[in-house]
Amino acid sequence: MADRVGILAYGSLIDEPGPEIAPHITHRIACRTPFKVEFARTSRTREGGPTLVPYVEGSEVAAQILVVDLPPKEATDRLYRRERRKVGSNISYVPPREITPDRVVIETLRLFEGVETVLYTRIGANIEGLSAIRLAELAVASARVRQDGSAGISYLMNAKKREIQTPLSAEYEKEILRLTGAGSLDAALACTCAQR
Repeated sequence: MADRVGILAYGSLIDEPGPEIAPHITHRIACRTPFKVEFARTSRTREGGPTLVPYVEGSEVAAQILVVDLPPKEATDRLYRRERRKVGSNISYVPPREITPDRVVIETLRLFEGVETVLYTRIGANIEGLSAIRLAELAVASARVRQDGSAGISYLMNAKKREIQTPLSAEYEKEILRLTGAGSLDAALACTCAQR
């Protein structure tokens, strides 16, 4: 019997699905995103650190389908609350009439990797003048403010651990090392923490 509902994870959702989703994951399916992504959005919850979003000039990357034992509507609402940082509330997802770069949109894939319904989040890119240098500047600045593992450098380290590679990721890492004078991302993170 085919899996019924899954959530496509290609960023922090892989390791941090949140308390409303995690207990309902029955298994995971390794895959690649069926669309291109890039570190093209700054996140307020990461103090401006870059995050992965769908991006036409990006690349398809390593991902996972989190197969859940939830009906599609409930999985959609829980994913929406997770993305909006509203876990534990009673808000439900309503498809927006107008899609703007800051609007969280839940999209659906049908019969993807053997799963009947696969949900994923689409939110717009918002980094002007996207380049490896700009990404590194944002990541370093966020790491100087946020030292709880959620800043830009930590996000990049987790993506690298998951073998997520985009057109900018290698140069992005090099620029962080250049800006901090460090020999590794771990050392760069420690360096920015010391400069707080």
